[in-house]
Amino acid sequence: MESVFNWIAINQQMIYIVILMVFVGIEVIGRVPSVLHTPLMSGANAIHGVVIIGAIIVMGKAESDNYVALILGFLAVVLGTLNVVGGFVVTDRMLEMFKNKKAQK
Repeated sequence: MESVFNWIAINQQMIYIVILMVFVGIEVIGRVPSVLHTPLMSGANAIHGVVIIGAIIVMGKAESDNYVALILGFLAVVLGTLNVVGGFVVTDRMLEMFKNKKAQK
């Protein structure tokens, strides 16, 4: 338990930054009109390719016996991939709404 407290003491500024980012994110997303929410979120989901690349790099540089890093990296790749695919699916469905009915036949 003492090692956890030491880790928190060492990374105290980083923890404050993450907490601040959570509150700023909630404020920014909360002020977006509902009409714009879906297009912005689908684009943001598509950007999660950066998460996938970062997770692959972390997994590549992790020691073979560091199971925590490998498991977290794998989860990040899987969840990031789901987010990217979901973003593209939502974007495609939105673009389908704006096509002419005659062009679809």
